[in-house]
Amino acid sequence: MKPNIAAILKSLPDKPGVYIMRDAERKVIYIGKAKRLKRRVASYFRHSNFASPRLRKLVEMIDDISTLRTETEAEALIVEAKLIKRYSPFFNVELKMGDRYPYIRITSESFPRLVVTRKKEDDSSVWFGPYVSAGGIRALLRLIERYFPLRNCKSEILRINPARRPCIEFSLDHCMGVCACRTPEVEYRDRVNDIILLLQGNTGELVERMRRRMDAAARNMAFEEAARYRDTIRALWKVSRQRVSEALQEDLDSATWQVLTKMQDTFALDTLPWRIDAFDISHMSGRDTYGCCVVFEQGRPNPSLYRRFKIRSLTDGEIDDFRAMQETVLRRYRHVLNNTEPMPQFILIDGGPVQLEFAMKSLSELKADIPANFKGVFAPPENPSIAALAEKEELVFLPDKTEPLRLSFDSPVLKLLQQIRDEVHRYAITTHRNARTSRLRRSVLEEIPGIGKARAAQLIVKCGSVQRIAMMTSEELAGIPGLKIGKTLAKKIIDHLRSDGRYGGGSEGSEQER
Repeated sequence: MKPNIAAILKSLPDKPGVYIMRDAERKVIYIGKAKRLKRRVASYFRHSNFASPRLRKLVEMIDDISTLRTETEAEALIVEAKLIKRYSPFFNVELKMGDRYPYIRITSESFPRLVVTRKKEDDSSVWFGPYVSAGGIRALLRLIERYFPLRNCKSEILRINPARRPCIEFSLDHCMGVCACRTPEVEYRDRVNDIILLLQGNTGELVERMRRRMDAAARNMAFEEAARYRDTIRALWKVSRQRVSEALQEDLDSATWQVLTKMQDTFALDTLPWRIDAFDISHMSGRDTYGCCVVFEQGRPNPSLYRRFKIRSLTDGEIDDFRAMQETVLRRYRHVLNNTEPMPQFILIDGGPVQLEFAMKSLSELKADIPANFKGVFAPPENPSIAALAEKEELVFLPDKTEPLRLSFDSPVLKLLQQIRDEVHRYAITTHRNARTSRLRRSVLEEIPGIGKARAAQLIVKCGSVQRIAMMTSEELAGIPGLKIGKTLAKKIIDHLRSDGRYGGGSEGSEQER
């Protein structure tokens, strides 16, 4: 085994993901997925002789292995399929000719049908998937067939004949009999909408719809119908299916793929930048300082992965964006590593070379804990996986590079970086604004440890105002009947209010007070 391969195997996580194997010319020769990356990839190198000549040749040609960590096995399966479609590796046979994962299609006919297919077409139908668990999709289809049956005849219904005798499926409650006018079109459309909610994962909204119908049926004394709705609700709570990131459910269009490929070439990344993290800091004159991180997957924002951090290393009113950036990056990836979440393939810092330098300090502090297959962040300048984008001139600063990278303003890579930078900037400002609004709604007394809303309200009722409390001594405050505040807490309250600046300077017992 080659030394570099042995080092990579030791560093692989025992978590879901996709592995990409390359030959000595850096060409992708095989892409695979795994529920446990460490075990799966290591299995290729446990034997010296393989029965399959194809597998033997593959192992001989492997010169490098990189990985893309995913949240779940479902994500890994979908990412694998998308990458194989784009790279068409020589040793991948099964997925090179198309997708093996099924979709659920709701047709665009007057009376839509539900169809399971492995080929997604560009039409006006409503599509769901791909589904990576055969058992999961079978359970979903059984639920729909039992509680939300649609017609399953393939011919389009052009004319409804009330005199027509419905087929056997209607008698088995597997069809609504629309061809024989057994169900109004409006009711059929409601059924289709119910299925769409189910497939979208909006179980809560669907259950609420079922509950309203159940209550209406019970009021009309249609108890059998109400019982069916009750059974449907119970089944909905039990059903479960694999969920994947919304960004991964969409097909990766050619334009986005080209941009990500161009970005990989521009920054000499080991793998396609499937997941990109971006950081920014926001505050108001040093107050309510927050560090924020947004995540883009395959060129699209994924708000469910956004994170914000209240900066702890700065005192209120202290302005230091550089240290705030260092703390944010450190806490973000310490949390990622402790919870074995996926690392990004690229990191973007909103700012200039100094912000980048402080971000690098955090990554260096975590260096011992970061897997070797993410070593690009610490690699030589010609192979960075982190950069800072400065506004106005839109210069890209790279680690240990004295001169910034100046991309053309019409460069698709720069446009993607700008989109990511603008999104993290928007999220940071929104986070700070919401925090400031929340703080202004609170009484200044609630900022004191040990004082909650109830006690703050009691203080205002007993004393009249915060200004009046600040003018008291701790003995006077502790002596107010009914407050039950000891001298220690009373002194803490007085000192906090006077140090605020709005209610007088100094602290209790100072020359100024005396």
